[in-house]
Amino acid sequence: MEGKRVYYFGNHEAEGDGAQKELLGGKGANLAEMDRIGIPVPPGFTITTACCIDYLAEPTIPAALRAEADAAIARIEKVMGKKYADPSDPLLFSCRSGAKVSMPGMMDTVLNIGLNDETVRGLIARSGNERFAYDSYRRLLQMYGDVVMGVDGELFEHAIDALKAKRGVKLDTELGVADLQALIAEFKAIVRKSAGRDFPSDPREQLWGSVEAVFRSWNTPRAVSYRNLNRLPHDMGTAVNVQTMVFGNMGANSATGVAFTRDPSNGENFFYGEFLVDAQGEDVVAGTRTPQALNLQGRDRLPQGNPVRDLPTLEEVMPAAYGTLCGIREKLEHHYRNMQDIEFTIQDGKLWMLQTRNGKRTGRAAVRIAAEMQTEGLMTPDQALLAVEPGHLDQLLHDQIDPAARVEVLGKGLPASPGAAQGEIVFSAEDAVAAVKAGRKVVLVRRETSPEDIEGMNSAQGILTARGGMTSHAAVVARGMGKPCVAGCGDLAVDYPSGSMTIGGKTFKAGDLLTIDGTTGQVIGGLVPLVAPSLDDPHLNRIMAWADERRTLGVRTNADTPHDARQARTFGAAGIGLCRTEHMFFGEDRIKKMREMILADSEAGRRKALVKILPLQQADFEGIFTAMDGYPVTVRLLDPPLHEFLPTADQQAEIAELAGELGSSVAAVKHRIESLHEMNPMLGHRGCRLGLTYPEIYEVQVEAIIRAALAVKARGVDVKPEIMIPLVGTVRELKDMREMSVAIADRVMKELGAKVDYLVGTMIEIPRAALLADKIALHADFFSFGTNDLTQMTFGYSRDDAGVFLPDYVRMGVLPSDPFQQLDQEGVGQLVAMAVERGRSSGRHLHLGICGEHGGDPSSVDFCHRVGLDYVSCSPFRVPIARLAAAHAAIRNG
Repeated sequence: MEGKRVYYFGNHEAEGDGAQKELLGGKGANLAEMDRIGIPVPPGFTITTACCIDYLAEPTIPAALRAEADAAIARIEKVMGKKYADPSDPLLFSCRSGAKVSMPGMMDTVLNIGLNDETVRGLIARSGNERFAYDSYRRLLQMYGDVVMGVDGELFEHAIDALKAKRGVKLDTELGVADLQALIAEFKAIVRKSAGRDFPSDPREQLWGSVEAVFRSWNTPRAVSYRNLNRLPHDMGTAVNVQTMVFGNMGANSATGVAFTRDPSNGENFFYGEFLVDAQGEDVVAGTRTPQALNLQGRDRLPQGNPVRDLPTLEEVMPAAYGTLCGIREKLEHHYRNMQDIEFTIQDGKLWMLQTRNGKRTGRAAVRIAAEMQTEGLMTPDQALLAVEPGHLDQLLHDQIDPAARVEVLGKGLPASPGAAQGEIVFSAEDAVAAVKAGRKVVLVRRETSPEDIEGMNSAQGILTARGGMTSHAAVVARGMGKPCVAGCGDLAVDYPSGSMTIGGKTFKAGDLLTIDGTTGQVIGGLVPLVAPSLDDPHLNRIMAWADERRTLGVRTNADTPHDARQARTFGAAGIGLCRTEHMFFGEDRIKKMREMILADSEAGRRKALVKILPLQQADFEGIFTAMDGYPVTVRLLDPPLHEFLPTADQQAEIAELAGELGSSVAAVKHRIESLHEMNPMLGHRGCRLGLTYPEIYEVQVEAIIRAALAVKARGVDVKPEIMIPLVGTVRELKDMREMSVAIADRVMKELGAKVDYLVGTMIEIPRAALLADKIALHADFFSFGTNDLTQMTFGYSRDDAGVFLPDYVRMGVLPSDPFQQLDQEGVGQLVAMAVERGRSSGRHLHLGICGEHGGDPSSVDFCHRVGLDYVSCSPFRVPIARLAAAHAAIRNG
């Protein structure tokens, strides 16, 4: 590679800055930025993401990179006044990952690099603390053996647990010097046996072994899974941050901690954090020790019975360091203008900052933080909008426990991520994945989670852990995923070998039912009633008001019932972009009339049956038009093939019953069903093809629409019907269907002596229609892009069958994402853009929208803004997300 490979930071002389996240990763860029603004950061250097990409292509460390790193080490040595791995006074390093986008816990870290049998004696001599030195050495052996040499980390944990049991102690900190020396010897033997070679005593080999391990961790299964789950690109690579070690495990005057400048769970403006005395950073987030509260305010918020309420806070035990930390908190928030997630170490009373980044937060917290930071002058309205991600609003739509329900509270933990979750208990990530594949809902219960649990956490409805705090792996990852989580439930005992858990004096086995409330921290036996969440929140109302002022795209909903229409209006929908009439025929009283029409053997028979359907359709439309008073309603005429309304050939009882109702023979009904069978029904006799060959069907639907519109208009409803012809692929199809619709509307209005304005348009869902959009537009008042079918026909994928291979395509990089979830802007998007341009070139004033499921996907909404659509339409619960995504699109695209 060309260009600079290594960027030094420290002593307020950083070579990089916060804008270089793509090159230095988020952690490296922010370390440089903190150093530049005068915050105490241990000196170090960042190896660029470009080096990682090169290494993954060809796994060697080039001489030029080693030379740049040596120069940076020399600079660190000069600042610190000591030499790397000097036997008399060793300078030690940590080695951490840092991608452009935060991936908490997904990649590897190695601490205390440079220790060996010689340098540990120098560390003892300089620190005067024998226990600290040997503790640091055993940690290096454990981390290096696991991360770099591939030794099973459980082997080290078993050795520690066995020694603690032998000594009759519970905590690692209760082990003495002789115990740690014995562990060091045992760890070396474990490494030798498992890896087939000795732990390297050469400090340079340790350093570059750690660097290579961090590079490799970019492609570990957990890191790949995390990127897939969060739709992150796989070609970014990770930077490597090599930093001077500062020690939180030097005794009672040292500590390490993690903090958020505001509460990441609810967004309240108070300094939330956790710390451990005499510990290193991994101890806090790993969940193996339950950390203490940062300050009195945080401790007082813990539930009664939580053992942390009895422990001193950092504010009490190290008031000077805590005061310095509070000043840094304020400085970082004002500098970054966002809530920060920070890591710190206190070494012998001196505070050092190890990381800052925009903190992961729940949806509720994101909304509150953005709104309050705007009030405080830290953000403009546009910045506040961009600080709330569409996914945050998705979290706000989680179900909550019905406040009126009587529940059996078994125990209480920390409310780590809000929302209610319920399902069968599983005790492993693998079991969670398998259960969900089998169609079951589960709650993942663990003593504590680790990065390897990422897929199970994603599959589960929620997560419950016995250990860990609000900054543990479980809490941070669950908040990022929007999964309900209760962490650090001290009442919970998990027994993996027996596949059981005990809480509140009761024992539960795998498969038993459990409910957790991530909003309150409660653990509840069995399943309890849930209620839909309320979006009536003053902070959210402000955010959404700004979004509506900023966006230019309209947002409608896909709704087939008055209930769905009313629900969508409460979420801010300004109309219905897709009302599917076929869904109205599946009620028990209606399906029989529909089947009677389909099985009629003549047009006269079909018209006779349709007379019975007309008033039902009219009543449906009246309800929907009333619910959408003042807004447009786009009604799609019958789209699916007729056989979908009939029993299948093997449903003998239903066929016999249907024959009896129709006064026909079973053989005649079977024959009619068989005659409607199609080899490829998605490309068969459906949509406007039905309307042309059986015009009486569409005639009755149009009549019902116009009669319903006139009826509600007479009652004072501002009705705006739009008649949409589906599956048009030729000009003649739309021309004939439009002429039919106009003729029926004219006849009904003349009969009733009243008029109503209406539009006639079409779905653009066949590639040929996109190509002929200028000609088709001559007969249309609007286009609505049906991107579900357009994607299906453009790719040649069956929506119903592509799920077999699409996940593999995404995993292999054949496709960047599932094109049925996220619009393929390169291919399908090109057809949409072409149809927009050609349609508008016709000279007609076309309304243009999208009504496939892509209408609620943020990246697809951004595309719709850029190509100039007038609106998107999506399911009711995606409406707030689409409104926010449309505002983001307007801000980002100018």
